[in-house]
Amino acid sequence: MRPANPEFLPDPALSREEMEDLQFEVADAAEWTDAFEFDPAEVSLGTGASLTGERPLVAGVDQAFLDEEAVSAIVVMRGGEVVERVHAVTDLDIPYVPGLLSFREGGPIVAAFEELDSDPDLVVFDGSGRIHFRQAGLATHLGVVFDVPSVGVAKNLLCGRTTEETDGRPEGWRTEVLADDSVENAAAGDPIGHAYQSRQYDSEPIINPLYVSPGHRVSVATATDLVSRLCGGYKLPEPTREADAYAEEAKGEYV
Repeated sequence: MRPANPEFLPDPALSREEMEDLQFEVADAAEWTDAFEFDPAEVSLGTGASLTGERPLVAGVDQAFLDEEAVSAIVVMRGGEVVERVHAVTDLDIPYVPGLLSFREGGPIVAAFEELDSDPDLVVFDGSGRIHFRQAGLATHLGVVFDVPSVGVAKNLLCGRTTEETDGRPEGWRTEVLADDSVENAAAGDPIGHAYQSRQYDSEPIINPLYVSPGHRVSVATATDLVSRLCGGYKLPEPTREADAYAEEAKGEYV
């Protein structure tokens, strides 16, 4: 799978100012409406063909780390079946800087995508999309690079504010994440994602929510709906759970 928009590739050699400028350009290029051909209702972990034909291909992306190298893994699923797994091992050129994750980890992920034979209908990233200081998190940046519908699923809230308190919420609960002054290119109060409680214990509600946001070619509401269809009783969506496990498995080959 090759980049559709290589002019947006994250270059770790850029200065911080140049990186941030590129993120503004990525956000301008991103579409946050439902611009895909599959039926969202057909996205599930079910096996076999759906009533209308084959289920969409959903790719999960995650990474493991070896000192100054990243093991980038992509697992593609059709329903509950894994149809392809690829990985790439590449150097990490810069340290982690909040808001600039795509410039640290984007290159390694691009290398993994270039090993991929499948053409996913949807990509789910372990990282943010619009919930980002410049609305250009990892899922948005690479979604635009490959011009693929994408969703970001993060474990922590990078910026913005939730409309309600998130502690102790029941499974299936969600509330909007709204832009605030920390989001430089959005009006205060614009919806940019959701806090989504994908799993919870009945007796002791201690599982924290996920922070779901559109990356590219997916709306705020649909992004969370899609993630809700992919969790299968776990906290994380199954494609990224599979990618996380495969990244650790592949990492073992290099230790």
